[in-house]
Amino acid sequence: MKAPRAPLESKLAVGELTERQARREHARLEADIRTHDEAYYQKDAPTISDAEYDALRRRYEAIEAKFPDLKTLTSLTQKVGAAPARGFAKVRHRVPMLSLDNAFSEDDVNEFVARIRRFLNLKEDQETAFTAEPKIDGLSMSLRYENGELVTAATRGDGAEGEDVTANIRTLKDVPHKLKGRRVPAVCEVRGEVYMNKDDFLALNKRQQESGGQIFANPRNSAAGSLRQKDPAITASRPLRFFAYSWGELSEHPADRQSKMIEWLGDIGFHVNPRWKLCKSTDELLAFHRRIEGERARLDYDIDGVVYKLDRLDWQERLGFVSRTPRWAVAHKFAAEKATTLVRDIEIQVGRTGALTPVAKLEPVGVGGVIVQNATLHNQDEIERLGVRVGDTVVIQRAGDVIPQVVEVVLDKRPKKSEPYHFPKKCPCPLKTDVVREVIAGGEEGARARCTGEFACPFQRIQHLMHFVSRRAFDIEGLGEKQIELFYEKEWVKEPADIFMLEKRNSRIKLEEVEGYGETSVRNLFAAIDARREIALERFIYALGVRHVGETTAVALARGYGSWEAFHDACLKLIKGDEETRSEMDALDQIGDTVIDALAEYFGESHNRKLVERLVEQVKILDAEKPRTDSPVAGKTVVFTGTLEQMTRDEAKAMAERLGAKVAGSVSKKTDYVVAGPGAGSKLAEARKHGVAVLDEDGWFKLVGRP
Repeated sequence: MKAPRAPLESKLAVGELTERQARREHARLEADIRTHDEAYYQKDAPTISDAEYDALRRRYEAIEAKFPDLKTLTSLTQKVGAAPARGFAKVRHRVPMLSLDNAFSEDDVNEFVARIRRFLNLKEDQETAFTAEPKIDGLSMSLRYENGELVTAATRGDGAEGEDVTANIRTLKDVPHKLKGRRVPAVCEVRGEVYMNKDDFLALNKRQQESGGQIFANPRNSAAGSLRQKDPAITASRPLRFFAYSWGELSEHPADRQSKMIEWLGDIGFHVNPRWKLCKSTDELLAFHRRIEGERARLDYDIDGVVYKLDRLDWQERLGFVSRTPRWAVAHKFAAEKATTLVRDIEIQVGRTGALTPVAKLEPVGVGGVIVQNATLHNQDEIERLGVRVGDTVVIQRAGDVIPQVVEVVLDKRPKKSEPYHFPKKCPCPLKTDVVREVIAGGEEGARARCTGEFACPFQRIQHLMHFVSRRAFDIEGLGEKQIELFYEKEWVKEPADIFMLEKRNSRIKLEEVEGYGETSVRNLFAAIDARREIALERFIYALGVRHVGETTAVALARGYGSWEAFHDACLKLIKGDEETRSEMDALDQIGDTVIDALAEYFGESHNRKLVERLVEQVKILDAEKPRTDSPVAGKTVVFTGTLEQMTRDEAKAMAERLGAKVAGSVSKKTDYVVAGPGAGSKLAEARKHGVAVLDEDGWFKLVGRP
């Protein structure tokens, strides 16, 4: 029998890829990343480990770095945490609570340090010091103090908005109600991790078992479940602890170094991890990681890696952020955990865009304290690469509290009568529509197989509706998977606008008479729907479910156009082939042909346009947040080209964005400034053609007020 063969390009180093191979690999990775994003953020059902996800993304970004023509914003759909849980009031973070990028090897750490030095253009003899501390596996928390008094406690949520758990957090002995000392700013947000140590976790589970209560899978789940109690008295009965390690909004900074800020957190009344260390070289960072990994099993709390943060706060400010992560910090993860189990079955799931994703149904097995029963097989190519069959014994890998990845098949344990798995040629939906492999740039066959039924396929229509009400979109409390399926089957909700018509139609539907509902639950559902009749522009764009338009892309489009009317008008012009509109959209930083074509295709369908029109009649779409207005370049469009000498291109873009400017990737007549360094080429010529103001670096610094 011929052995399964992986695509050649997936085995090659990025530097060895030809342009054609890079295009194929880029498309395959993009499809996988989008599928995993949908599973994690829309369904709360991740299908791979954190380590595997970040490995996919790192390779993807490396391909884009070598082949910049492939780069689009949609491929970098970056998310933070999970949307706020239902049932708690929501708190808007004044300073976003972002996640950290991950490093999995010593090479990754070396590159992290080297990247910082390149960004800051540091000389060889300039020292880069970092703090290093164990990464607690708990629940991120932000504590807001005003005039030294605790006023609000909020979970991280989706990074922008979290849950208000103030009453519960006040029961923790590790959280002071009043800060001590003289160096306490009037506004002070302290951030850290709520956790439960191992002995307390085991004792709690023993009590839960004796009382017939919920048994928690691990200390992190136990901490999260204990904190999210409606009754603060229950939280008070649970042995929760808190380590402080960071901050959010501060009316003034007590220190200018990360290390000094950690010491300050201890001075004002918080517990900080005593194992943190200031490291002055990459070798010291790696030595610290090895030591902590060796101590991991003996610690009385769970950790899943080590966090490195650049010590100088002024350098942190210069480095800034890349969408969801700071450039100046990284989490160096520990090796993933593995286990062996049986594949009971292989099921096909149909996603919102018609993508067919095979999922291995596993014999339940414990990995790192969590029982897992499912693992993604990604796509047809991955099944063929692994050679996995129903009945096989497989090695699975887990790194984090997520569903694992199938690593390999144990061939010497394969049943003699096993049969190769044949990927379906028909969609499993009742229509049995054809399944085709997608075609990527250049006419080549991509990795993803899709149902051709589009909106006629009930699986896709239901998935579109689930996407619409999901936490990152309209976030309608009380409308989950079961409710959407029920309402769809009864033909009460066939498209998004129908959701907002439910209450009006209820005299005929009589929802309160349906099993599982009553007058109170129906009233609460209608109130939740009514509360979402006003929505932010970026959420609305994302909720439409346009292929290739993820959350980050939706934000970029919302900021670029400002209002629904402007964005909608641009999309209608795309349908007519308006080149000026296409050029303007393409000029938005990192928005490219993939997104533009997807929008043109979506709005080009009359069915979609009518669906959107009916929806717009039911809701009010808020304009995007206005950019900063207190700088000379606020609201202006800036393009950087050529070699910058006083700062790197990345740092220049980050500075412009902090000042409220829009950074574009190409020049149009709507560009306000082109900042040109030595070697500027076609963009400089375009600027002169359109009469755009051209500045050198000194002129840019003079304009923005930097000496």
